[in-house]
Amino acid sequence: MAAYQTIIRLETEGHGSVHDITDEVARAVSKSGIETGMVNVAGLGSTLGVTTIEYEPGAVADLKRALEQIAPANDNYAHNARWGDHNGYAHLRSALIGTSETYPVRDGRLRLGTWQQIILCDFDDSPRRREITVTVTG
Repeated sequence: MAAYQTIIRLETEGHGSVHDITDEVARAVSKSGIETGMVNVAGLGSTLGVTTIEYEPGAVADLKRALEQIAPANDNYAHNARWGDHNGYAHLRSALIGTSETYPVRDGRLRLGTWQQIILCDFDDSPRRREITVTVTG
């Protein structure tokens, strides 16, 4: 089995910012030389999420609204009380979305649906420097 790994680095705005990282992941798959396998996309941190969506303003706004309803950005979290933080909601959103996803590689290319893009969501309450580990195996 062959493996290739690289890091994507992003400067984010925090506060639920959403970043399309599909092209960077596709470049990693292409550089790997692996024809058939899987690519894992793993964000480092407990206040971010990695998932897919149709990356267009309406769908992104809908995602943000849904997450605000499920885990509102307020101070009513035990995490905030324990640590004096104000990002308990960010940790909860990260746990709900997850910090990694795995996608198929076929014919040396990332396999996604027509309207499916890979996104990084930064839920924290301030800008961050984010790292995403991309591992292609096959």
